[in-house]
Amino acid sequence: MKPQIGISEKKLEHVTDLLSIVLSDEMTLYVKTRKAHWNVSGESFMELHKLFENHYTQLEETIDEVAERIGKLGSKTIGTMQEYGKLTSIKEYPGKYPSSKEMIKELLKDHETVIIEVRKFIEKCSDEYKDAGTADFLTGLMELHETISWTLRRYLN
Repeated sequence: MKPQIGISEKKLEHVTDLLSIVLSDEMTLYVKTRKAHWNVSGESFMELHKLFENHYTQLEETIDEVAERIGKLGSKTIGTMQEYGKLTSIKEYPGKYPSSKEMIKELLKDHETVIIEVRKFIEKCSDEYKDAGTADFLTGLMELHETISWTLRRYLN
């Protein structure tokens, strides 16, 4: 049964399409952060190991929230790596194991990519699709990525 929440079915489909992109980015970023956690080494090993664990734990919660938001809006949630790979804006580098500093730079770039994309989606959800709930949800998500970006940026100064 489709939700009757004052937003047309067509607009809800557009919103859930955007959320599927967000979900794909979150999943890809989660996997990359886990890889950094597993492979970090050097002087600040334990500090960065714990930092990356904190970040992927936050991303794991976010992934579930995005997936549930898609369901709340009446759509099925994608759930395969192949589907995520088709939709994500985050680049992966198989077989590459960068230094700690390069890991931080790469993850920072990825979080900033998500922020830019989500900022556009907030505007679309609010102005074009009249979905204040999803716009608000995405604003909170953007703020999480801004905080993580700020933390990562501090390691590079």
